[in-house]
Amino acid sequence: MRQAPANVQKLIEPAVVSLGYELVGVEYLPQGKHSLLRVYIDSDNGITLDDCSRVSHQLSGILDVEDVIQGNYNLEVSSPGLDRPLFTAEQFQRFAGHAVKIRLSMPKDGQRKFSGVLRGMQDDMVVIEVEEHEVQLPLDIIEKANLVPEFEA
Repeated sequence: MRQAPANVQKLIEPAVVSLGYELVGVEYLPQGKHSLLRVYIDSDNGITLDDCSRVSHQLSGILDVEDVIQGNYNLEVSSPGLDRPLFTAEQFQRFAGHAVKIRLSMPKDGQRKFSGVLRGMQDDMVVIEVEEHEVQLPLDIIEKANLVPEFEA
């Protein structure tokens, strides 16, 4: 996954939680002068622009003082959105039964992209149902995973 280094998540999680939000996950996309640190937050009441601004302001101060990421980067605080990214084993278990798209960092059985219904976790494997077959994907090679928005007709 494009997760930020563990020390970054450990540093910012207490601040996010103390403001009353859930830290969904943190992505770091190194791109030279245009690197991006994206922080996903959520709450039972949803997320507004004011929530994102509040968390961004708090995290900017912490990240500037601790200087855990070398070089320049932009901080982006966002809601997980309808195509919610999944980062942890707990999240893969929590959203079992939902449609999901997964991209792996290396091929499994000659394939890197999978779409199906998330069935949860089994040991360190994410289990999805693809065309009536169960597929187990190692959590540690998942590069990106998102829920697929489902709309009622």
